[in-house]
Amino acid sequence: MDARQVSRSVDIDAPAAELFALVADPRRHHEVDGSGTVRTNVRAPAEVALGSRFSTRMTMFGIPYRITSVITALKPNELVEWRHPFGHHWRWEFQEISPTRTRVTETFDYRNTGPVKDRTDYYRRLGFVAANAKGIEATLDRLQRRYA
Repeated sequence: MDARQVSRSVDIDAPAAELFALVADPRRHHEVDGSGTVRTNVRAPAEVALGSRFSTRMTMFGIPYRITSVITALKPNELVEWRHPFGHHWRWEFQEISPTRTRVTETFDYRNTGPVKDRTDYYRRLGFVAANAKGIEATLDRLQRRYA
């Protein structure tokens, strides 16, 4: 794992295809978000494909805003990743342990986000690395409890 990635995993008693379907649908991100920042999506395709864009309503520090992300990697039932406008990526991996159990990994990847952000360690200095680690843990806990 690169130093500019934050990743956590949990095992969930659900099929990989079911978990993938939930996470790969941007319209449902607010159902599992543990960070408290994701609201509802403004615009998202019914089914994502590589290069699909989706727009999400967010709130941070009490301030509402909207972002548009782009799907940058997609492998049905195994992987979905999107790029945030600031250049970082969110990646979800689904590893089938058995037909009814899946290891789910969520990763915040802030490598190669731009010369200023890379050189100044922008994400760490502003607290995004620690906050996103906590958010990932809360999201995975929420997802795990959903299938308990």
